Formats: sequence, structure tokens, C-alpha cells
Amino acid sequence: MLFIGLRRNFLVTVLFSAAAATGFATVSKPLPLWPAKAPGETAELPPEADMTKATDRAVAGKPVVRLGNVSSPTITIYSPEPGKANGAAVVVMPGGGYSILAMDLEGTEVCAWFNSIGVTAVLLKYRVPKRGGLEKHAAPLQDAQRAVGLVRSRAAELGIDPKRIGVLGFSAGGHLAAVVSNQHDARTYPVVDDADKVSCRPDFTVLIYPAYLTVKEKNDVIAPELPVGETNTPPTFIAQTEDDSVRVETGLFYYLALKNAKVPAEMHLYPRGGHGYGLRRTENDVTRWPDRLNDWLKTSGFLQAKR
Repeated sequence: MLFIGLRRNFLVTVLFSAAAATGFATVSKPLPLWPAKAPGETAELPPEADMTKATDRAVAGKPVVRLGNVSSPTITIYSPEPGKANGAAVVVMPGGGYSILAMDLEGTEVCAWFNSIGVTAVLLKYRVPKRGGLEKHAAPLQDAQRAVGLVRSRAAELGIDPKRIGVLGFSAGGHLAAVVSNQHDARTYPVVDDADKVSCRPDFTVLIYPAYLTVKEKNDVIAPELPVGETNTPPTFIAQTEDDSVRVETGLFYYLALKNAKVPAEMHLYPRGGHGYGLRRTENDVTRWPDRLNDWLKTSGFLQAKR
């Protein structure tokens, strides 16, 4: 259904403290995604750091943490209050053009919102920037597959339903969420442990101002890394604006591909709001997308255990 509407340790401490201050019931320490070095990592990067410059724009009057040089991917578990938890979980994938990660705007703040509706949120810090000689999403896809499988393998420990684990991504993170939602039958790396023998197919997908879903130079054909299919692709929610700087066509044509493949899908299209607003409320109606997502999750049955 389409709706159209009117410095390493220091940085980790800052992000963790900011998250804790928002009222999460429980925030884990960042957990290494891989037991050793991530697959294919050979070159040494400079230390992780906030790459934000004084000239970078603020969003809704607040700065944005732009984390760069990520070579040691992690997940951080944000758990809702026990009395509010409904058993659903979502792996959150910040955007940043596969160059940086908007860790607060599209990460910790989003996890706080999910906790407010009883959903366990898992913040994925995936590898950036793009690795030389590889597709832009190659290393991040390994991290995303590993993260979804790892969360599902620990479902009992985390108190979540292994059949209600979704993914949400913004911009490049939206592309990554779409790729893992269509490439999940086989791992793109050698199996590490039993977690990699568990399905990494998300049960639902949320794409907020997604990027790279189509090939502009080929009349917006769906990107080859996205083999959309009725039984392959999970139910999907999309929110975007007509004035999005990464082109609204990328979301529209992906929505049509889902519709034509009979994949349950809902898209909310707004006239203005641009790109990179996260869920910080402004005068633009698009920043009410969390309310629409909450409705979709409820009506789709993801917020309650299947009987």
C-alpha cells in the first residue's frame, strides 16, 4: 500500500552515556561481532573517530555523530523495560554513504524509540568506509548477515521471538537492510561458528530514505544485489520524500518491485523533508514516520506473539 502525505574510547563513552540518559532499561556494552578479526580485513585503518566538521549541518538544531574508520564491528543491545517488552527485535543500521555511520541520529536515538514501544533494538556498527576493490556493501553485508544470525541464535537469552526479528536502515543503511533482506540463503563469508548456521533472513524490513536501490543509468532498474521475490523478500515498510536528495525514484521503484512480486509492502511518500532527518521531529510531516511504522508493526502482527 502506498501512502502519499502533505577518538575512539572517548566516542564510545559519549555514545554510551547519551544512550543511557535516554531511559533505556538495559544497554549492553558493545559486543564484538566476530570472535577474531572480521573476514577479509588486512589493511590497518586509523583509529575510530567522530569525523564531524564544524561546517557539517545540524539536524533539528542538534549535531550528529559521524563515526568513521570502523574496522572492528560490534552490536549493542538496547532492551526495553521487562514489563513493556513484547518479544520483537530489530537490528538498526545507521547510514552515512558507506563512508561514516550517523551513530546517534540514525542509531541510539532510534533504539530509544524502539524501546519505548517494547521492541529490543540491536545497534549494528558495521565496517566503513568502503573497502578497496570490493562492492560498497560487501564488508557491511558480512556484518549484517552475522548480526541477524547472531541475534537469532541468542533469542532465548535476549528474551525475544526468533520469528520476529527485523532490520531497519537509513540511507546507505537502508540499502544494506534491503540487501540482507534479499541475500540470506548463504553467508558471504566462511562459517565461523554455530551462529552462522542459523537463518539470517529478517522477518520484516524497514527502509527510511533508502539509497542505491535502483540503477539510475539503466532507467532505475532494481540494483542487481536485490533479487526481490515473493518468498525471498520479507514484508517491507518504506518512508521517503519527493525532495529527497538521493532521488525518490530509488524507493518508488523498489516499492513497485515488491508489489509486483506480491511481497507485503507499505510506502509513505511525503512532499518535503529532504534526506537525513532520522526521527528528530520538525515541522515536516515526514518526521512522523515512527507513528506510521508503529501502526504497520501492530497491524502486521510483529508486536505480538503469534498464537
